[in-house]
Parts: sequence; C-alpha cells; structure tokens
Amino acid sequence: MKIWQKNTIVNKDIETFTVGRDRELDLQMAAFDVLGSLAHVQMLESIGLMTADDLTAVQKELKQIYAEIASGDFVIEDSVEDVHSQVEWLLTQRIGDAGKKIHSGRSRNDQVLVDLKLYFRHCIEEVVGHTSVLFGKLIELSNTHKDKLLPGYTHLQIAMPSSFGLWFGAYAESLVDDMELMLAAWKVCNKNPLGSAAGYGSSFPLNRTLTTQLLGFENLNFNVVYAQMGRGKTERILAQAMSSVAATLAKMAMDVCLFINQNFGFISFPDELTTGSSIMPHKKNPDVFELIRSRCNKIQALPNEIAMMTVNLPSGYHRDLQLLKENLFPAITSLNECLEMTVFMLQHISIKEDILKDHKYDYLFSVEVVNDLVLKGTPFREAYKEVGAMIDKGTFQPETHVNHTHEGSIGNLCNESIEALMTQVLSQFGFEKVQNAVQRLLA
Repeated sequence: MKIWQKNTIVNKDIETFTVGRDRELDLQMAAFDVLGSLAHVQMLESIGLMTADDLTAVQKELKQIYAEIASGDFVIEDSVEDVHSQVEWLLTQRIGDAGKKIHSGRSRNDQVLVDLKLYFRHCIEEVVGHTSVLFGKLIELSNTHKDKLLPGYTHLQIAMPSSFGLWFGAYAESLVDDMELMLAAWKVCNKNPLGSAAGYGSSFPLNRTLTTQLLGFENLNFNVVYAQMGRGKTERILAQAMSSVAATLAKMAMDVCLFINQNFGFISFPDELTTGSSIMPHKKNPDVFELIRSRCNKIQALPNEIAMMTVNLPSGYHRDLQLLKENLFPAITSLNECLEMTVFMLQHISIKEDILKDHKYDYLFSVEVVNDLVLKGTPFREAYKEVGAMIDKGTFQPETHVNHTHEGSIGNLCNESIEALMTQVLSQFGFEKVQNAVQRLLA
C-alpha cells in the first residue's frame, strides 16, 4: 500500500530499488512520526479541518501506536513503503475515515523533515549525555593524577614534562569545544519545518506557530522553500558536530594505543579488557581503542560523504536525500557506543608512577634548566646556548623539579574553569523544554 499510488502497479524491481533500506531505517523514526502527527492533527482541528470527535479518536489511536513502538511491537509491513504510510494505514484500519484526514495540509516531504528534526534532537540529547559523562570522568582522572608526570612529545620526540592531569584535562576541554559545535547543530535541528508541505506551502490556513509550540521547537523554518532545502544541510551540520567529537575520541584512542605500548608503558588495563594473539602468548592488544580510533575516523569522513551526496542538488525535494539516512543513522549509533566504551575503559585505567625517573627522559628538563638560568639573570638566548653545549658534551644535569604555575599548566590545571565552561554550554540546549512538550502531546 502506497499513499501516493493511483491505478498503476509499480514494477517490483523498481519498487525494491527505490524503497531500499527505508523500512529498516524508518523504524528509528517511528515514535517521532507519531509525535509529529499528534501535533499536526491538533492543529487541523483548530482550523476546522478535523472535528473534535475525529481528533479524539485519532489522538487515542496515535498514542496506542506510540505505545506499540515503545514496546517493540510496531513493524513496517513489506507491503507498506515507509513509516508514514504504516502509521496512516494503521489509523485507517482501526478508526476508519478519521485516519484518512491526518495527511491534510501535509506532504511526505515535510513529514519526513519533521520526523528527522525530532529524531536528531533526540540523538543529540543522547550524544550530549554520553559526552557529559565522559567529560566528568576525564576531569575526575585529571584531578586524581594531577601530580603524576609523563613525557610530553613534539614530532613524537621527547619534548617537555607533561602530566596525566594535563593529558586527561586536555581531552576534557576539547569536549567543551565539541559541545559548542553540537549546540549549533541543535539550534539548526530545533526549527520546525512542518507545514512547508512539498516545499511550497499549502492553500489550507495552517497554523505553523501552533505545531512549533506543540512539538517544543524553538522556532520555525519560516520560508517553505528553505525548509525543504534544509534537508541535507541539517544532516551535514549534525555530521560536522559529530565529527568534532569523533576527532577528540580518535586522538585520545591513538594516545592510548601508544601509551599502552611496551616501549612507553605509561598506562595499562586489566587483562580481561585487552585481547591476545593466536600465536604470541605475551600479547595484550588495545583492540577497543583501535576500533574506537577507526570508527571515529569513519565518522570524521561523514560530513564529506553527505556533502558529496547533496552538493549538486537544486532546490526542492530529490530522492537522493533518502540515502542520507543510510550514512548518518548508523554513525550516530556508533558514536554513542564509542563514547560509552571510552568511559568504561577509563574506569579501569591504571597509571604508572615515577615515569620520568628513567634517565632516558632527562632531556625533558632542558627547558627547566634554561629557565632557571634566565631567572638568575642570564639572557634567554645565552642560557639556551649554554644548556645546548652541556647536552652536546654529555654534561647536562637535569633539574627535575617542575615549577609551572600559570593558568592551564601542570601546577594550575584550571579544571574548575573548564567545568564551568562545559556547564555553560550544556545549559543552553534546553532539553527540558522538549521533554515537557513531548509529555504534553502524549498525555
């Protein structure tokens, strides 16, 4: 059953090719399709396109379908093209003609747009929640291990002293900036396209402000043509925010893979959280972090994938846009899994003590010695040459006391300030407003 079909039977091969994975992927949007319909029918009744009795019947059955989705009892049948058709077909079968009225003033174009916006809002809330947990764990580890030094590297050569406080805290602050980008994606997703119909509006006197309020959107996509143009653009902006989080995770995963290596030996994990070799009994491989690295590198490619799928499309709807779900939906799941697994692994990390007592790290302190000479009155360039000569002659003696006190350094991590930044960003999402709107629709 296709809600657009008239008297022509579509070729089976054409149908299979054009429907693609829509039935499978649309299940993830099913609950949000119902929420969009609940808002739409309430608006239809307010402008006289649905009677109060019909509204009551439709609302009751939509809420029943929502409950079936929540319990896992909802399916999109093989004879039905997509989630929108399945919901409308169920309504019509269960309550008759009232179910046929829910599509007035609506096209599948704006129906899928609003479903996606609602779904993306939900996904962003999940990603932000998992990121917040990881952020908290990183700050905790930074504070716990702030006095434990480790080598800092440039060009993968030993450079200057660092600390586990700095290392964990750096990734925590990176997540703050990632959430700034996610907040931008949230603001784009949190605009209502419903009522744009096929992309050119409707001759019905639709009240788009009402559906905006009912669905908890912050604002409208006002121009109906732009509302349709937002498909593809919204996905790309969300993918860019996701790729920023993924870049942070991938870099940290690479650090972990280095630091767990026997030639570094800075950190370790319990045997049961690593994997072995089929022929080398000594191996303890960081497979979890290798997979996090690779998964997150895939996610970093996502914005470009989406751009390449939409870059040459003119305004208006095109079937190309259907395929965006195949790239984006699994990536959202993967990112959440990587965030959760990173937290789990960090809960079991062990930190090596006294790493810098190994004499191979003596040159890490060369800058400390230079700075000490400067503090005693030697011009910096002369002090630099003097210490360089000591190193060349093999007479260099490190001064292993690290006296870094400025903001953001080993002795002054500024973690409280970083936490305040994250709190400020998270407070701007407004998840509670959305949750309250959904609860009112389902009441």
